[in-house]
Amino acid sequence: MTDVRHPIPELMRENDVIDLLVHQHSMIRDMFDEVAEAPDDGRAEAFRRLVRMLAVHETAEEEIVHPYARRKLDGGAAVVADRLAEERAAKRLLAMMDRNGPQHPDFLSNLDELRIAVLTHARAEERYEFPRLRARTSAMERRAMALGLRAAEAMAPTRPRPGVESATRNLLFGPPAAIMDRARDLIMKAVGRKKD
Repeated sequence: MTDVRHPIPELMRENDVIDLLVHQHSMIRDMFDEVAEAPDDGRAEAFRRLVRMLAVHETAEEEIVHPYARRKLDGGAAVVADRLAEERAAKRLLAMMDRNGPQHPDFLSNLDELRIAVLTHARAEERYEFPRLRARTSAMERRAMALGLRAAEAMAPTRPRPGVESATRNLLFGPPAAIMDRARDLIMKAVGRKKD
C-alpha cells in the first residue's frame, strides 16, 4: 500500500505525466479510505492530508495538463470544460468540509459524496482525457509535463479554491494563496506539537 503521508519520494519515480496522475488518483482513493476508517482522534490529520493532496493535485492539473489538453486534443476545449466543472463542484464541497472540520455531524456523509465526485472525476480524466493526451503527445512532452506538474504542485495552495479552475487564475491567485496556506499549515503544525 502507498504511504500517503509521504507521497513525494515515491512519485518522483514517475517520469510520464499521465502515469504520475494515475498514480496520484490511486493515492487519493487510499486517502479517502484512510479518512473514513480513522478513529475520531486521528480523523482530522488524515483529512488534512487529503485536503492538501486534492488541492495541490487539482491546481497542478489546471495549470499544466488541462491547458495542454485543450490545445492538443480534438474537442479538447469541451473535454477540459467538463473536467473543470467537475473540479469546481468537488472544490466547493471540499472547501465547506474543510471549514466545518471532521467533527461536523454531516462529515462522513459529505465525505462519501466527495469521494464519489472526486473518483468519478478521476475516472473521467482517465477515460476521456488521458488516453487521448497520451496518443497526441510524445514521451518527451509527457516527461516535460511531469516536471512542470511537480513544480506546480510545489507552489500550489494547500486548500481548495472554488472558482479558480483555470491556469490564468491559478497563476494570478495561486502564489499568494499558497503562501498563506503554507504559513497556516506551519502554524497549525507548531500549535499541534505544543499540545503534545
